[in-house]
Parts: sequence; C-alpha cells; structure tokens
Amino acid sequence: MPPSPARKRLIGYARVSTDEQATDAQINDLRAAGCEVIHQEQASGASRARPVLSRLLREIRKDEVLVVVRLDRLARSVSHLLEVIEDLESKGAHFRSLRDPIDTSTPQGMFSLQVLGAVAQLERSLISERTKAGVEAAKAKGRMPGNPGLRAGSPEAIRKAAMARHRVYLGDLIHKAETFLPVVRQMRPDHSWEDVVQVLNAKGQRWTTQSLRRAVRRLVTEKLVEPGLLGKAGRRPPHDRLMTLIAGIAIGNPALSLRDIGAQLEGMRERTPRGGLRWTASSVKFQLDKARKLGLAVPEIR
Repeated sequence: MPPSPARKRLIGYARVSTDEQATDAQINDLRAAGCEVIHQEQASGASRARPVLSRLLREIRKDEVLVVVRLDRLARSVSHLLEVIEDLESKGAHFRSLRDPIDTSTPQGMFSLQVLGAVAQLERSLISERTKAGVEAAKAKGRMPGNPGLRAGSPEAIRKAAMARHRVYLGDLIHKAETFLPVVRQMRPDHSWEDVVQVLNAKGQRWTTQSLRRAVRRLVTEKLVEPGLLGKAGRRPPHDRLMTLIAGIAIGNPALSLRDIGAQLEGMRERTPRGGLRWTASSVKFQLDKARKLGLAVPEIR
C-alpha cells in the first residue's frame, strides 16, 4: 500500500473592512478547516496596502497553503487574486478558498483558476473597448474626457487624485518590498544610498538614489520599516565598506557564486583592498568570512 502524501501546513487569513465587523466567524471556519496559524487584518478589500497580508506572502514557505473563507476576503478583483496566486506559486506555495472551487494544490482547482484567468482577460478587453467607445462618444458631443474637477483645478479633486496615487504607490511598494528591503536593511545606514542602488541595480532592478530613498521614507512613514534606515551614512574605512558591500550582494542574491560576485564587483568598478581591478574567488570569500565573524547573516557561497 503506497504511503499517504504528507499533509500540507494550512495558513489562514481573515480580513474585515471596519472596526464594527469581527473576524470571529472566519476564524471559526479556518480553524475547522485545519489552519495551524491564522493572520487577522482590518483593511479595505479594495486596498493593496495590507501589511499583514504582505508579510504573510513574504514569509510563506514551499508546500504551505494560504487559506481564506471566501475570495473577497483576499482580493476584490480577479487581477489582484491572480497576482497573489502567482506570487504564491513562485514560492512553491498554494492557495485555497473554502467557499469557492479554488484550490491550487488540486487539478480541479487549477482548472478553475485558468477559467478565472480567461475571465480576467476578457474583462480587461471589454473595459478597454468601453473606455475607447466612451471617449469617442464624448468627443463627438464636444465633451472633454477625464475628470472635470481636475481640469478646473478644483482643490478637492486634486486632493482626492493625490490620495489615490499615494495608495497605489504604497501598494506597489509593499508588494515588491521583498525584492529590495533585505539589501536595504543589510547595508543601511552603514552604506550610502548610491552603494545600495548599485547592488540592487546589479540584480536587474531599476532604482535611482532619489527613488529608493523616497520608497524607504514612505515605508517608514507608514511604520512598516524601522526609521534607522534613513540615518546618515557615516564614513567608513575602505576595507569595511567593501566587506559590507560584498555581504549585501551575497544576501541580496544567494544564488550567486564567488566568481559571479567578483564579476559583479568588476562591473561596478570596485577596486580590491590592494587597489586592483581583478577580483578572485578567494578575495571575495575572504571578505564574506570577515562579515560572518562580525555577525552578519551571510549565506554560504562557493
């Protein structure tokens, strides 16, 4: 008789929109479904700026299952739902909704997801066609498309538009925080923003010192990261700077080999402690070993 498959760890997520609502019913259903841990959050379903959900998505592990009672507890649009599920799949994790036929760990659930994806694509196409038709109809009647309040310079309309932009910006930052925050936390404030940007952009990201500082400042304002990241970078001896720079590269991309890191340093035109332009694997390893002795959480790299 073949052994039964290992039971996947279930992680629950319960959300309400207002203080007047309670998550008790959701928690009871999630516990009955076998969830070992349940995360609770009070936030609008239309907002993507949800710190609890963002942290859960960052920390969930391979073969774990994110469970909600209903789809609307997780997302209010098909596009957002598919985005979250894609994020989970990239980590080898799964998603399940107790009241809907969605369970990405089963073939039937994956089929339902494919149907949702097709519906989302159709929905986007229809919205695009309606928008174009509406603009053409408005122009034919002599009306200008867009927000009349913004065209008239209304302070209230401008304020609402700015708030909407800020919410979208914060949601995007939270969603991609895992791609840049580990490196920022490793290097700031010991390194300048220019050094941090060099490391991130060497991984294929696109930052400027201004855009990265603005992003971190916004997360600090929202109390999502520690204020110390914005501290002034002190002057450091060249060898200390190189050590933490190399440690930041290794932490930001543990898949790199010692030779890969050396090539990256050469591409960044970083000189060795002796002033040379060529980085050997042993030179990189020496700096990483120093960083480990100082207590930095540097992965083992060969």
